[in-house]
Amino acid sequence: MRKISLIAALILAMAVPAAAQTISAWETKADRSELFALQPETVEFDYKRNERSAYIVVDPARSYQTMEGFGFALTGGSAEHLIKMTPSARHEILQEMFNPKDGVGFSYIRLTLGSSDLNSFTFSYDDIEEGKEDFKLKHFSLSQDLKDVVPVMQEILGINPDIPVMSSPWSAPVWMKESGNIRGGKLRKDCYQVYAEYFVKYVQAMEKEGIHIDAVTIQNEPLNSRNTPSMPWDPADQIEFVKNNLGPEFEKAGLDTDIIVFDHNCDRPDYALAIYNDPDAARYVTGSAYHHYRGDLSAMTYVYEARPDKKIYFTEQMTTERPGMDRIDIAAPVKRLIIGVTRNWSSNVILWNLAADPLNDPHTDNGGCSMCQGAITIDGDKVTRNLAYYVIAHASKLVPPGSKRIFSTAPGERSISICEDEQHPQMWRTNVIEKADVPDNVTFLTPQGKIVMIVSNDSWSRREVNIQYNGKFARVRLAPGSVATYVWDAE
Repeated sequence: MRKISLIAALILAMAVPAAAQTISAWETKADRSELFALQPETVEFDYKRNERSAYIVVDPARSYQTMEGFGFALTGGSAEHLIKMTPSARHEILQEMFNPKDGVGFSYIRLTLGSSDLNSFTFSYDDIEEGKEDFKLKHFSLSQDLKDVVPVMQEILGINPDIPVMSSPWSAPVWMKESGNIRGGKLRKDCYQVYAEYFVKYVQAMEKEGIHIDAVTIQNEPLNSRNTPSMPWDPADQIEFVKNNLGPEFEKAGLDTDIIVFDHNCDRPDYALAIYNDPDAARYVTGSAYHHYRGDLSAMTYVYEARPDKKIYFTEQMTTERPGMDRIDIAAPVKRLIIGVTRNWSSNVILWNLAADPLNDPHTDNGGCSMCQGAITIDGDKVTRNLAYYVIAHASKLVPPGSKRIFSTAPGERSISICEDEQHPQMWRTNVIEKADVPDNVTFLTPQGKIVMIVSNDSWSRREVNIQYNGKFARVRLAPGSVATYVWDAE
């Protein structure tokens, strides 16, 4: 039935004349000759068919998740480097990164709720003398973040006031933990309630600074105790915390901040589903978040199909390159982290992290990441743009929040070829190709009425990209190892 409808729709569309449409392209080439560069030439849709070639069929009538943004984690280390720049240099690079009109429009921020492993030292918002406790949170303070994270975030919001912000903790304050150590150690059961109040205080304190926290995850990498800081959580404990403490406290405080569970690798789809299976916990939870250091991205689809009422988020992946390389190996990370992640239902893509120095500092000892390169490298006022910058730019610049992912043929899916009938000139036959040889791609419809297709050519050969949209055809070429974002007006 699907085969028949696909062919019928194509033939019907071919019979309807339409105005000429042109495709603009932003391209990054593996040899660095083009780095997210708008191409001077456009390609026009027409009725010429590339015989015997599989087409990427684009169908806006079939739509999927709404995108919330593409961006980076603004770690304490990132903010530390940015705040040390001269005001003019900092403003210039923040404008470039976050201005949705004149820059590349990074459109999602992840903050660390307290310190992460990309701080020069560890801290929480309620650090007190060893051996003491603070169940009334009298010592709660954003004082450390006020030195760098808060002013940088305020400057970003001045550029784009609508950018969503998610926050994730690496650890509770040490006095709340069984181990009495910032690295590893579970949250004490008798501290569940005060820790929920700690989250509320954080959201309220950031709001007073003009920073609205749209979502929090309960714990960064709850199955990883090797980071400094870190704190393990199993699903049963998160269930108890959400339904008895965090959810009710958010509700009591009147917060509209979403609660996101899991925030770890794609090898454990069971984690989020266990929480969703408790209705008293699930009612407070908006969705679940994923990283991709382990597992398969299809785990996100597995969770989505089990609970389509809950959102999927992609909250972390380190993407690095060696400084001074002649090539930029962009095709593979775009294929995986933009195309793969969004095709598996994620509403966003956040990479790790925004900025570091030439030595990838700062980071904590005993578990901090010594190879976590930033999207940009900051050396005084000098800025170098790295691989991760361009990976996100290919999406953030042209796929604004509110865009919807729409259908486009993926490799191995059913597609269409068109050829002239051997016996009847000017008569065209439509054939269905069961397993299309098309490059990896994902396509969106923006609120502004643009079709945006991101294509990755991770092969060693030049590839033709054949597009069929609304009864018309276009052919573009993509260099080996290159990535392109194609844009045209929707009809």
